[in-house]
Amino acid sequence: MWLRILVALTVVYATKKIIAFWQVARGVDNLPGYRGLFTAYSFLNYLGVPKIAGVVQGSNYLFNDKHTPFASAGCDVVAHVSAYPCRADILLADAAVIKEVTSSRARFPKPVENYAALSFFGFNIVASEGEIWKKYRKITAPAFSDRNNKLVWDETIGIMNDLFNNVWGSKEVITVDHCRDVTLPIALFVIGIAGFGREMTWREDSSIPPGHQMTFKDSLSIVSTHLLQRILVADWVMNLTAKTREIKLGFEELKLYMLEMIEQRMNSEKVERHDLFSSLLEANNDEGGALSSEELIGNIFIFLLAGHETTAHTLCFCFALLALYPDEQEKLYQHIKSVLPDLRTPTYEEMPLLTQSIAVFYETLRMYPPAPNVPKRAAEDTTLSTTNAQGETVTIPLPKGTNLMISLPGLHYNPKYWEDPHMFKPDRFTKPGWDRDAFLPFSGGARACLGRKFFETEGIAALTMLVSRYKITIKEEPQFAHETLEQKMERVMRNKPSLTLTPIRCPLVFTRRS
Repeated sequence: MWLRILVALTVVYATKKIIAFWQVARGVDNLPGYRGLFTAYSFLNYLGVPKIAGVVQGSNYLFNDKHTPFASAGCDVVAHVSAYPCRADILLADAAVIKEVTSSRARFPKPVENYAALSFFGFNIVASEGEIWKKYRKITAPAFSDRNNKLVWDETIGIMNDLFNNVWGSKEVITVDHCRDVTLPIALFVIGIAGFGREMTWREDSSIPPGHQMTFKDSLSIVSTHLLQRILVADWVMNLTAKTREIKLGFEELKLYMLEMIEQRMNSEKVERHDLFSSLLEANNDEGGALSSEELIGNIFIFLLAGHETTAHTLCFCFALLALYPDEQEKLYQHIKSVLPDLRTPTYEEMPLLTQSIAVFYETLRMYPPAPNVPKRAAEDTTLSTTNAQGETVTIPLPKGTNLMISLPGLHYNPKYWEDPHMFKPDRFTKPGWDRDAFLPFSGGARACLGRKFFETEGIAALTMLVSRYKITIKEEPQFAHETLEQKMERVMRNKPSLTLTPIRCPLVFTRRS
C-alpha cells in the first residue's frame, strides 16, 4: 500500500514538473536552445561536473559550445529551459539585440546579487546598480585618466626591462612550464605601481614593516591568486591548514595596508600622483557624497581584481597563440621593427602606431574573452526581436525577472560577423569596417569596463616589448612528439572557468632575437 502511495505521489510530482516545464518553455514561445534538468547557473557547473546531456551543461559550456547552439537553432537568440529551478534563461549572440540590452539599463539591469561575493572588502561599482552605481561611477571614473594610462605604459615598459635584464639576463633561451608564471607577476607589478603607487620588482626582497606579518607584495600576490578560494570558503575552514591560514592572513594584511594608505594619504601633504588609489582619494574629496573607507577599499579591490588576473590570462593566451601561429608572430615582429627601426623603447605616444600589436591583442580577446557571460535581467514584461536563418523576424517574449546571458563566445565566434571565426587572424582588426558591436570583451553600454584603456595599455606594452626581443615557441615535450597541430592547439590553449577564463598550462620557450 505504501509503495502504491509513493508511486502515485511520484507520478503527481513528475506530472506537475512536466506541466510547469512546458509552461515556462511556452512562456518564451518555445524558443529552441538548451533543455535540461538544471539551470545554467546550477551549483553543479561550479563544482566542475562535466556535461551530461539533458541534465547539466558543464562548467565551461558557453566557451566550449561557442556559436554551435545558435547555429543549430538557426537563431542567434536561444533559450535554456530548466526544471530545477523551473525557468527559462535567454542566451544572446545577436549584436543588434545585445546592443539594445546593454543600452537599456533601466529595462535590463545587472543582477547584482550574482556579484555579492565581490563585495568581500566592501560595496563597489561592479556589485551595485541604480543610484549607488551612479555615485560610485562619478567618483571612480576620473581615476582612469590619460595621466594614469601613461603611468601604466611607462611602468609596464620598466617591468619588462627589469625582467629581461635582471631575471632572464644573459640567457639565450628561457623555458617555462606555464606562461602564466610569467604573466601573473607582470600584471601584479603593474597594478602595484599604477594602482597603488607602490613599486615592486622581480628580485625584491623587502623586509616586513612594523605592525605587519607579511610584505605588501606578498599580500597582494596571495589575494590576486586565491581570491575565489577565499570568497567561497568559510572563515572556520580557512583556519584548518597552514596554506589556508596564510591565504586568510594575506587578505587581512592587504586590508590593513589599504586602510593605512588611506589614512596616510588623507593626512599627508598633497603630492601629485597618477595612480588609481591617489586619483580615487582625490575624487572622493569632491562634494556630492564621499565614500566610506570600506567603500574605498571595496572599489580599489575591484580594480585590483580586474586589473590583475584578466591581463595576466589574456597575455598568456596571446603569447601561446603567437607561438602556435609563427607567421603571425613574424608579421607582428616586422611591424614593430617598422615603427621602431632601432627597436628602442616605445613611448606611450607611439601606442596608436603599433596597430599590429593592437590587432593581435584584440584577436586574442575575441577568441578568449575573459568573462564568457555578461548577465542581465528583464526588469519588466518586455520583448526582444531578432532574425532567424530564414530571414524571418522572431519576437521573444520576456516575462519580468527573466535572466539574460550575453554569450561572448557565441557572439565572438558568430560567422555572421567574423569570417573563419575559429582561426587566429589579427588582420581582421586592421581593416576598416569590422563590426565593433560584435566585439564586447569589456561588455558594452554604460556598464562597460571603466578600466578598458588601462588594461589595453598594459597588455599592448608588454606584448610589444616581449615580441621585439624574444621569439616565442611551444615547449617540445617527448610525450607530445606525434600530435597534430590541432591537437597541440587544443592542449596548449585548454582553459577552465574561474573568476576569468583561465589557461590551464601553456608551456612556452622564449628565445632571444639576434
